[in-house]
Amino acid sequence: MATPPGARGTARTATHNPQPATDGTPLILSGANVVMPTGTVKDGQVIVDGKRIAANAPADVPEMDLRGHWLVPGFVDLHNHGGGGASFTSGTVDEVLKGIHTHRLHGTTTLVASTVTGDMDFLTRRAGLLSELAEQGEIAGIHFEGPFISPCRKGAHSEELLRDPEPSEVRKLIDAARGRAKMLTLATELPGGIDSVRLLAEHGVIAAVGHTDATYEQTVEAIDAGATVATHLFNAMPALGHRAPGPIAALLEDERVTVELINDGTHLHPAALELAFHHAGPERVAFVTDAMDAAGFGDGRYLLGPLEVEVSDGVARLVEGGSIAGSTLTLDRAFKRAVTIDRLPVEHVVAALSAGPARLLGLDDRIGSLEPGKDADLVLLDAAFELKGVMRQGEWVVEPQLP
Repeated sequence: MATPPGARGTARTATHNPQPATDGTPLILSGANVVMPTGTVKDGQVIVDGKRIAANAPADVPEMDLRGHWLVPGFVDLHNHGGGGASFTSGTVDEVLKGIHTHRLHGTTTLVASTVTGDMDFLTRRAGLLSELAEQGEIAGIHFEGPFISPCRKGAHSEELLRDPEPSEVRKLIDAARGRAKMLTLATELPGGIDSVRLLAEHGVIAAVGHTDATYEQTVEAIDAGATVATHLFNAMPALGHRAPGPIAALLEDERVTVELINDGTHLHPAALELAFHHAGPERVAFVTDAMDAAGFGDGRYLLGPLEVEVSDGVARLVEGGSIAGSTLTLDRAFKRAVTIDRLPVEHVVAALSAGPARLLGLDDRIGSLEPGKDADLVLLDAAFELKGVMRQGEWVVEPQLP
């Protein structure tokens, strides 16, 4: 395979393990399997110059020898409620930053902060706080999951706070986010649902079908109106049926739709994941965490919005009723599982974790691949696909520990 710019064959003079630079000094990462949009470059290299990936390096630039490792783009999480013991729905600014940092330690260099159902006054105030963090570049935007969802498929959302997706109510959240709303999940079959999908599309906000009891036909109508994402496909929606195919078939078959998958071994059977990849292809799959506070933190009792959650052996369930309540997943674990258990090609996993989500967010000119000119966001994995390093905008979040 021809070696693309920014991922050329490594020089044989590579220094084994220079001190990682965080002061903008150029650095050549050489010898790894580098996953590029055109495929994997063996014995390749990535040049980091400041915050960006460069096509060429000045003379006498130090090299880090990464033979036996993989370099992949930083992960992009579209759907994340928190981590490190901190909630994006209810935490202070410092707590939210702690949650963001927790996921960066696991390779997520770009994150959309998700809320859960609450009353409208609370959600609008929350949108103000999160929009400030988006303006500072800490998050890529806000995802409102609820309150415009079906009581029949509410999952870990408080039923008494649910409401129909009237466009005027949806508009309140869009306005409160000050241009930083990236996605809103709604049950489009509810009164006002289709008009709200059109409203979201007009404002450049992703309309996501989720927590829905829609029929196949109703889902097709929503997609035609502008819905482009399936929120955690298979979960919180009717099962695929041979006479009543429901939303799953409509969402999988339409090339305009990206389907979220939570690949933690709890939310999905491997056959369901394989079905989604077969029908949607890696370009239309986005691995997400749907993580709650416990991600990267541990078992125990937590609150998800107003609801109490028990986390045991890494699985989060509502104390009352036992419904799955988000996940404790981090995207490095999703990556390893996809390659080692689901046996997906590494390139397909990278598409689902980086390139596809970046494109959906409209950020693929800056993130999602290891191409010159883009942000130096990257993840270093060893031969067993264990995380060994994370760089965000040219600075190591997790410094490589190499033999």
